[in-house]
Amino acid sequence: MPRDPTEPVRLNRIYTRGGDAGQTSLGDGKRVSKLDPRIVAFGTVDELNSTLGACIAGGAPESMRETLERVQNDLFDVGADLSRPWSGPDEWLRTTQAQVDALEADCDRYNEPLPELKSFVLPGGTATAAQLHVARTIARRAELRALEADEAVGVNPLARVYLNRVSDLLFILARAANAEAGVAEPLWRPGG
Repeated sequence: MPRDPTEPVRLNRIYTRGGDAGQTSLGDGKRVSKLDPRIVAFGTVDELNSTLGACIAGGAPESMRETLERVQNDLFDVGADLSRPWSGPDEWLRTTQAQVDALEADCDRYNEPLPELKSFVLPGGTATAAQLHVARTIARRAELRALEADEAVGVNPLARVYLNRVSDLLFILARAANAEAGVAEPLWRPGG
């Protein structure tokens, strides 16, 4: 049966044995080592996405769920861009400036009611805030992996920008989760 054009993918069987020898396919079908920097980059994006799923399932505030779910969907676009060779701005891309702009608007919206920071924040407070900080650190690592892939073979620059901005958003959301729960943020006290 032909695939419906609205289906992004159809997976009838999860295991294929195609990767047993340490090779896998990029988005354009080219076979590469599983150590290829693009594979490592989108694998780290997948780890970030899974961690966000755990944040949502673990009790993220209702006020954040729609944003986190949108970010999860966007991360598939980022992963798709990281899985393809990039040859320039005229190429078909999934990660867009509009997605980056949406993250910036989210950062502003969630940050606006928070008190000004006068110290570095330690990861913690509520369980949700702690999970969001874990996701933030994975986002930073994903950004570094995307940068490595970009230096090695070239990737959509907006994928890297998106990952940078999503880590900012996750920091703000962790603060907002503590504020919404009425839990004081753990702050760094130098030497303390």
